[in-house]
Amino acid sequence: MSEITPDLVRHLGVLARIQLSDEEVGRLTGQLDAIVDNIAKVSEVATPEVPATSHPIPLENVFRSDVAGDQLTPAQVLQNAPDSADGRFRVTAILGEEQ
Repeated sequence: MSEITPDLVRHLGVLARIQLSDEEVGRLTGQLDAIVDNIAKVSEVATPEVPATSHPIPLENVFRSDVAGDQLTPAQVLQNAPDSADGRFRVTAILGEEQ
């Protein structure tokens, strides 16, 4: 026997402050009943011996070794800069003050 009745759907509509027509109540009764049945099926299968998982296969992080590679010299870094001074990028002040 169905756990979801039209009266229960109307009551849920009142709690949610949603006006439901008779057609909507009928449609939602069937849909909610199907949802409750499917949840019951899943509950039957779930056992304490089966651990809960978030993915069907185990995931593992793959890390590469942290090895320093070729680096640019300061001259190479600054060669295309519009302006530089003392081995650094030179930009205009954004606060309107010289620092």
